[in-house]
Amino acid sequence: MYYSSIGILSIIMHVIINAEVLFNKTAFEQTAVGKAYRRFLFAVTLYYFSDALWGVLMDLKIIPVVYADTVIYFLAMGLTVLFWTKYIAAFLELNKRWTKILSGIGWFVFGSEALSLIVNFFVPIMFYFKADCEYVASSARYIILYIQVILFVLIAIDTLAMARKSKTPASTHCLAIGISGLIMALLIYLQAQFPLMPFYAIGCLLATSIIHTFVVVAAKVEQTQKLNAVTTVAYKDPLTSVRNVNAYTEYKDKIDDDISNGRISEFAVAVFDLNDLKCVNDTQGHEAGDKYIQDGCYLICHIFRHSPVFRIGGDEFAAFLINDDYQNRESLINTFNEQVEQNLEEGKVVVSVGISLYNPAEDAGYDEVFARADVLMYERKKDLKSRRSAAV
Repeated sequence: MYYSSIGILSIIMHVIINAEVLFNKTAFEQTAVGKAYRRFLFAVTLYYFSDALWGVLMDLKIIPVVYADTVIYFLAMGLTVLFWTKYIAAFLELNKRWTKILSGIGWFVFGSEALSLIVNFFVPIMFYFKADCEYVASSARYIILYIQVILFVLIAIDTLAMARKSKTPASTHCLAIGISGLIMALLIYLQAQFPLMPFYAIGCLLATSIIHTFVVVAAKVEQTQKLNAVTTVAYKDPLTSVRNVNAYTEYKDKIDDDISNGRISEFAVAVFDLNDLKCVNDTQGHEAGDKYIQDGCYLICHIFRHSPVFRIGGDEFAAFLINDDYQNRESLINTFNEQVEQNLEEGKVVVSVGISLYNPAEDAGYDEVFARADVLMYERKKDLKSRRSAAV
């Protein structure tokens, strides 16, 4: 039972550390590297179970059942090597030639174990049991284990060399794989020397823990960062850097959902429109027009700094006023309009704004609030145009 305790502990730790990879198919697990690593983890799981069960069955001294479990034990060991080589090939993005060579070595190790186990039914070249259930290791077992030692050492040397040459974050990944390979090589060697000690299980546990910490987690962080970057591009207006119409549509839908479910009771919508953008484009060029849009956006964001601002058209913006900006809406609108009127006199960007409050008793959703704000914005736009004409 002492022997089995290591296997049981390994299973528990293995599941805790790798639960997300084993039981949830995240974006990482959909990649070629992720799939290869997941298969490797399942092979390791099978090995742990057979290893833990072996100690229990040895205590019970049921030779036929112990023999069957020992066969599974060696097959699972071969699978861990096979899927390890496939994972390394996928992770390092080796060319087809080296991928085939590494995969071929993995298949050779697994095939050798499978063939030796078949032969072992007739001639005990791998192992056998004495009448009192004493386990005796044979020559083929040692040969296969030493082949594994050589394989893991070669992989470790290669990945450590890559880590030394690389100046990118991937060097940490290669270093982790190289160290885990050296750990596996050492503990497989010890397993060969001490057949009744669970060194192989300890090696798998240490190696997978290192890979999970320094490779898998890091890969997921990198994927999350890439996904966030893509999301930012999809929801960010490239000219002004505020949220675009896609983000606006989603936010509007969320507001409608909050209204339907009674999660929101007060908010305001401010609708903005840049005056004379067409004139600026026609007389000064589109670069000046882009600068005009950016200046208008800066003015909006500067005054309504606590509200989400969206560019919903070429010269149109909208802002949702909540919390502090909602409570201070009258002061903010007055400040905004005063600045716009000063800009009108100085020939700077002029922005019309209309604001409307959500009325729970009358408004079924966001669109009614927006429509009222839009009407008020156009009234303000006419007023500002008349002022410009009077000044001229």
